[in-house]
Amino acid sequence: MSHTPTDQQLIERCRQGQPDAWQQVLTRYERLVFSIPLNYGLTRADAADVAQLTFTTLVEHLHRLRPDSNLGGWLATVARRHALHHLRKHKRELLGSDEDVASSHFLLNTSGQDATAHWERVDWLNQGLDLLDPRCRALLLLLYFSEETPAYEAVADQLGLRVGSIGPIRGRCLERLRAILEEQG
Repeated sequence: MSHTPTDQQLIERCRQGQPDAWQQVLTRYERLVFSIPLNYGLTRADAADVAQLTFTTLVEHLHRLRPDSNLGGWLATVARRHALHHLRKHKRELLGSDEDVASSHFLLNTSGQDATAHWERVDWLNQGLDLLDPRCRALLLLLYFSEETPAYEAVADQLGLRVGSIGPIRGRCLERLRAILEEQG
């Protein structure tokens, strides 16, 4: 019976410079990391670039990872940030927003919470937002995750909606997000 190493064991073996450990990390997470930029609308070539940057970031920050780190969640967050950076750099529009929920300033202050649990909730929320249709995702990101809450007029202009429709659409989008998050557990 073959033993599949845990993420923690792989992290430690990578720190020790064991090449087979790096290969196992790549094999385990390459599809996850590659899928994230594709989900943001990047081409396969751009997704490959983002994946390469993500794994390079892992190499650069390996010494900072705690033994109990959720490697998959960490890689997913890094891949999202690289994908969003790529989109901003190339002046593409990402569903009306260029912000990942994890980068929102008020989510970064954990106020003494367990950091791992905090980031798991942020990742859970990101996953829920990713499952919304583009209009709902863009609307909720603008309304709730901007540094300053924009006026409905600005939101309407940016999303091509009528000002009077923002409130009702917001309510339906929040209900969809709630249902998605409940389904995810």
